[in-house]
Amino acid sequence: MSNENITVANDIVVSMAYVLRIEDGQLIDQSEDDAPLEYIQGARQIIPGLEKALIGLNVGDEKIVEVKPADGYGERDPDDIVEMPRGNLPESIDLSVGKPLKMKDSESGESFKAYVVESNPETVTLDFNHPLAGRTLNFHVKIINLRQATEEELTHGHVHNDNHTH
Repeated sequence: MSNENITVANDIVVSMAYVLRIEDGQLIDQSEDDAPLEYIQGARQIIPGLEKALIGLNVGDEKIVEVKPADGYGERDPDDIVEMPRGNLPESIDLSVGKPLKMKDSESGESFKAYVVESNPETVTLDFNHPLAGRTLNFHVKIINLRQATEEELTHGHVHNDNHTH
């Protein structure tokens, strides 16, 4: 149920339609007509630059938001491009250029996503930067619905929907 007095603020569930393009106009992502993006404002579920720009908007508001790398996915870090021996990875793994790989730190157990930059029989070069690191992001957003997050959603840190199981 929507409340006309609610604006985008912390602990509000925001439903929004969006189109994301990078600085050269290339379409990167967009919400489906019947499936807006839903998140809890202030819970760091979307990039900081977009989250800050939406504060105070009402249902029906549209906004163009430019997000610089520092408030998006960060700058590209050359130290996050790593060359390793091919033998460090299973032989069966697809190492096509651009292929995303899930990697796990054997000490901490933390998971990372890497992208294959180059591959030959001796070495593999992996890029651990987010694919949108260093890019200026241009969002066109429209607020579809706003509501107060439930205590359960705030405790769990994500939106609950009747048509999704958690």
